[in-house]
Amino acid sequence: MSRLIDTMHLGRDRVIGAYDIDGVVVDPGPATTVETLLSQVEPRALALTHIHLDHAGATGVLVRRFPQLKVYVHERGAPHLIDPSKLLQSASQLYGDDMERLWGEVAPVPEENIVVLHGGETVEGLRVEYAPGHASHHVVYLHEDSGDAYVGDVGGVRVPPFDFTLAPTPPPDIDLEKWQASLDLVDGWNASRLALTHFGYVDDVSEQLDRVRAWLDEMGQLARDAAPDDFARMVEERMRSGTDDTAGDRLVQAAPPEQMHLGLSRYWRKRAEREAA
Repeated sequence: MSRLIDTMHLGRDRVIGAYDIDGVVVDPGPATTVETLLSQVEPRALALTHIHLDHAGATGVLVRRFPQLKVYVHERGAPHLIDPSKLLQSASQLYGDDMERLWGEVAPVPEENIVVLHGGETVEGLRVEYAPGHASHHVVYLHEDSGDAYVGDVGGVRVPPFDFTLAPTPPPDIDLEKWQASLDLVDGWNASRLALTHFGYVDDVSEQLDRVRAWLDEMGQLARDAAPDDFARMVEERMRSGTDDTAGDRLVQAAPPEQMHLGLSRYWRKRAEREAA
């Protein structure tokens, strides 16, 4: 059985969760929360859905502390764990002076600790499938004994007890068609529940995936027409009207609205370029 660990990002609950499956930690979170994580688990392996800093920023710090730690990651993400310079450059464009406060140290991971995934494997009792759309290196995991599906950001962002759900769409890898296909893949698993990094277990699996589908359809179209500031304002209003101010603060922290427009507008720009070629 797995166990949800609330990493208490920036002192807030229900923002970033890690999952412990007998010492295999799915998405350990950033280095700023590593002591909270280690107060509850001593990991023997890390299974990363993707390498964004809120999910995997602590990986190098943890490997330094536990030199035998295995790190499972998609082949496209592995080079950026070994040499995180491009990852840090990209993240710095989004977070600027807040990088250290939000994420802390991002240390390189020795190549010998990394187990490269392609999709289709089974590791540590977890079935692995490639699931792009949010990130080009995203994978999802199905724990076949329990039926729990660990879906990173593919399964959306919500703050319990509310079922209001959004799809986080930061740059640079958003692809709406691929994300919808990844949702279909997860739906086909008939999982008993979803385990979301943001945040917690979800029992109404098909309904949750439908909420992500609906958000991608609606907000994908809105981003084509709305100015960035208007889009961010409307998204934050939706976050708060769908929950309350406490949960709304956590949604904004997990999925900053201004970043969501950046990812979607880049998607539409790249799609137009492909169609014009």
